[in-house]
Amino acid sequence: MKAAVPALFAVALAALVPLTQAPVAVAAPAASEAAQGKRLFLRCSACHAVTASAPAKVGPHLQGIVGRKAGAVKGFGYSPAMRSSAAVWNEATLDAWLQRPQAVVPGTSMAFAGLSKPADRKALIAYLKKPVP
Repeated sequence: MKAAVPALFAVALAALVPLTQAPVAVAAPAASEAAQGKRLFLRCSACHAVTASAPAKVGPHLQGIVGRKAGAVKGFGYSPAMRSSAAVWNEATLDAWLQRPQAVVPGTSMAFAGLSKPADRKALIAYLKKPVP
């Protein structure tokens, strides 16, 4: 019986080794965050599109928003406050905007109360950086 225990252990160990070599399917946090952002964007989609080729809506398209100067989409009729804003959309300005637009651009015509949860704002920004299908 004592000789059988090491043999069984060796067989069990040999069976487990391939499992340690197998790739593990784990969703990347950024991908899942962007997917959550896509779900949150449904609230925004009544007024905004994420592609420049989409039909015009009440708000400007948001394709390429990260790194763009506020009020810079050609052909969109921005409020005077947005046109004269010096803001450039990066993660920090988008986070502040999504929390309370009037605090970032006082006098903006965007009627949006804001997102109170930092995780929601972060997810929405992740989506806007690279919209997922």
